[in-house]
Amino acid sequence: MRIVKPLLFPLALLLLWQAASGFISPYLLPGPGRVLKTGLAMVESGALLSHLLASLRRIAVGFGLSVALAFFTAAVLFRWKALDDLFRGSLSFLRMTPPLALTPLLILWLGIGDATQIAVIVLASFFPIYLNTRDGLSRLDAPFRELAASLRLSRLRIALFFLLPAATPSIITGLRLSFGYSWRALIAAELIAAGSGLGYMIMDAEQMQRADEVIVGILVIGLLGWLLDAAFSSLSSAALKRRFPELAA
Repeated sequence: MRIVKPLLFPLALLLLWQAASGFISPYLLPGPGRVLKTGLAMVESGALLSHLLASLRRIAVGFGLSVALAFFTAAVLFRWKALDDLFRGSLSFLRMTPPLALTPLLILWLGIGDATQIAVIVLASFFPIYLNTRDGLSRLDAPFRELAASLRLSRLRIALFFLLPAATPSIITGLRLSFGYSWRALIAAELIAAGSGLGYMIMDAEQMQRADEVIVGILVIGLLGWLLDAAFSSLSSAALKRRFPELAA
């Protein structure tokens, strides 16, 4: 029953889609059968796989850079309060600036290619990781701070055995939120400035007036994003249970 229940609403939407396609022109709303046929044809031709791999490559590079940069920034600004005061206003300004608003400038600087999409991903996914990591590092209770001080532990040991366990739940939340932001930002950037990728595939199909290919692209984006989020959730839960079992409940 737990498996069937989440499928009820998508099944109802599929039936509604099938019914609506009988009254609406296939030019505007092709039926599920036609969309499935188009999707299989795109898989056989290799076009869908090519665009999919392009998007996955960009998300891997962009998200990886964002994670590394956010962790480094959070650790440095947490350690040195003077730097935190210096950069707080600038980071707040950048956080409130939508990444897509910077896309025209990024195109001028970096051109239409992977660099622009990767830059948009980093801008979109940096702050959820950074803010949650900073919040997590600040959650170490005073008794544990006093214990660490009384044991005369090095900064590295304090970070590994006190700060990291306290920050882990917030870090996991930040990573999951950040990945969702990065996936949506990538597709939006590909719609504007790209020569490949799922977003570009949708835009190209729209210009060719192929609603079936547009729907194929939308479905692939949603399904792949859902699968990646589910995989990340499972991996993070497994990591918590192994390293911090008291936090995995």
